[in-house]
Amino acid sequence: MLSFLPQLVVSGIASGMLYALMALSMTVGYRATTVVNFGHGDMLMLGAYASYVLVVGFGLPVGPAVVLAAALLFLVGVAAQRFLMQPIIGGPHLSLAMMALAVGYALRGLARIEWGNDVLKLPRAYPSGAFMFGSVVVTTDDLVISAAVLALLVALYVVFNMTAVGRVIQAVFQTQRGAALVGINVRAFHATMWGVAAALGAVGGVLMALIVPLTPDIGVATLVRGFAAMTLGGFGSLQGAVIGGLLLGIMEKLLGFYVSTVFIDITAYLVTILVLLIRPKGLFGQHATLRI
Repeated sequence: MLSFLPQLVVSGIASGMLYALMALSMTVGYRATTVVNFGHGDMLMLGAYASYVLVVGFGLPVGPAVVLAAALLFLVGVAAQRFLMQPIIGGPHLSLAMMALAVGYALRGLARIEWGNDVLKLPRAYPSGAFMFGSVVVTTDDLVISAAVLALLVALYVVFNMTAVGRVIQAVFQTQRGAALVGINVRAFHATMWGVAAALGAVGGVLMALIVPLTPDIGVATLVRGFAAMTLGGFGSLQGAVIGGLLLGIMEKLLGFYVSTVFIDITAYLVTILVLLIRPKGLFGQHATLRI
């Protein structure tokens, strides 16, 4: 049984990279606004469909299609925050969560109106294949997804920690009132960062559509896992989002193989429960007021 362990770990890392990207994009929005967007999975779905339409419907190459899809989702994220979330930002936390969920369900419903439950496949921009490393199989999709997530992590780390924009993000994250007092337009900043988070979600949707069928529900299960990864890694931590996603992916594979396949579906929920009970900050979390 232990002979399968290396392959399970590699497969877990491949899955965990997708969870990490979801957690990473959610963390960007949370770190800027301290609001967790529970409709984010449907932003991911919308980005995947936008790329599909641009590639299949308009004949664009995959690269430019992904860039345009990310730009479109940026505008959707800005509009959602500006016109739907901002008017109720001072209300109860539950109202923010319900609004985010409602936006997500609305986007999913619109996708169903257009495509129903048809299963679509997004064309790849590279030849599919696999590589053998001893008894371990690594696919081209695994390599592309891992490289994309790591590149985004490095870029976001540089922006958040080595630029003036990063200092503004940290200021707003620590105290919105203090940021406003020193001249930061907090409203515009919130909308912009929600747009950035939605654009990152669009990239995640494209990567996910490379390995799973494209349906209106593509973002639902990944949202749960992304939230679990974000909880495990720590709210507001970029590296925590990635590490949390990787750990979650590996745990799913190991528990699903060695204990029961049921754990593939419930590990994310169990991780969320245990982390919130034992270490609410997660592995690398920062102190901040959590608004859901």
